[in-house]
Amino acid sequence: MSAATGAESTGAAPRPAPETLAELVAERSVVVCCGSGGVGKTTVSATFALAAARAGRRSCVVTVDPARRLADALGVESLPNTPSEVEGDWPGHLHALMLDSKGTFDDLVERYARTPEQAEASLGNRLYQNLAGALSGTQEYMAMEKLYELVNSGEFDIVVVDTPPTRNALDLLDAPRRLTRFLENRLFRALLVPTRMSLRAVGVATQAVLRTISKVAGAEIVQDAVGFFQAFEGMEDGFRSRASAVHDLLADPATAYVLVTSARPDAVTEASFFAEKLAERDVAVAALVVNRIAPSFGGGAAAEPANPAPELGALEANLAALNALAAREEQAFSGLAAQVAPAPVGRIPLFGQDVHELLGLQRAADKLFS
Repeated sequence: MSAATGAESTGAAPRPAPETLAELVAERSVVVCCGSGGVGKTTVSATFALAAARAGRRSCVVTVDPARRLADALGVESLPNTPSEVEGDWPGHLHALMLDSKGTFDDLVERYARTPEQAEASLGNRLYQNLAGALSGTQEYMAMEKLYELVNSGEFDIVVVDTPPTRNALDLLDAPRRLTRFLENRLFRALLVPTRMSLRAVGVATQAVLRTISKVAGAEIVQDAVGFFQAFEGMEDGFRSRASAVHDLLADPATAYVLVTSARPDAVTEASFFAEKLAERDVAVAALVVNRIAPSFGGGAAAEPANPAPELGALEANLAALNALAAREEQAFSGLAAQVAPAPVGRIPLFGQDVHELLGLQRAADKLFS
């Protein structure tokens, strides 16, 4: 259910929050990283998958972001729509992929078509080709479909999902239900009627709908639409049952939702919003990760020494300023940490340069899981 229309309980008893992030990557089978744009979700997602591989597990990280950030962070040229192994010195296995929404949709059509001819007719339909990659909610649902496919392949112990920015991530979590409602929609079912009988035999209301669409969009568009639904006939049950299975996976206590934020007020507000929406679904936040925070160098913003050496005065003042900044940033997300308690809080410091290669990713993992 969309955030605008209210909450929907998952019906599953929440699983207790792990005591540490290391416990999370060692025990959970699905990790969904959520947060606003620009907080480093892609880096954090890859870091979780890397930590799982270091713990000896078979991990796979999935991004729905079409940018190259995940490929860059893993130090590879590109990522396909199928798992690609990233080589490294760890006891487990690390894989990654970048979602191809239309390719995943094509795979579903081929899976649920009754015959190869029906699959070919569906994939070749112009309406399908235009809508498969652009229809509202398609990317979100296909991301969850890919997640379900990977989890049930038996090839991985843990799958980590890098989601779109927070409010779109809510669309991602609601996508299975939206697809089910679409398949149960009266108009959808009415448009299936002409595929099961001659157009002359359908009800007056359905004929009126088709004639109206013809006047507005043109007869050719209607022919493409009827052709699409004719090719789609019989597959809706498969899509419906799969959507239900995907929803159950998202509600499973083994699925962990990790909030990713920075100390920026807007990012903290977005993370708090998402935590509220998860709570409305009876889903507990499993962990909070705060990225790019100013590190504390010890000593805090302590009072100046009684007799500071003149040559150290500027350095002492700089140290005090840096520690004061770290304290302010810690305070900025303290309310959020209390909101998601007892979920553990992980911190990744602001490095001298962006994490854009595997060595930097390993440094982030050292900080986050030490």
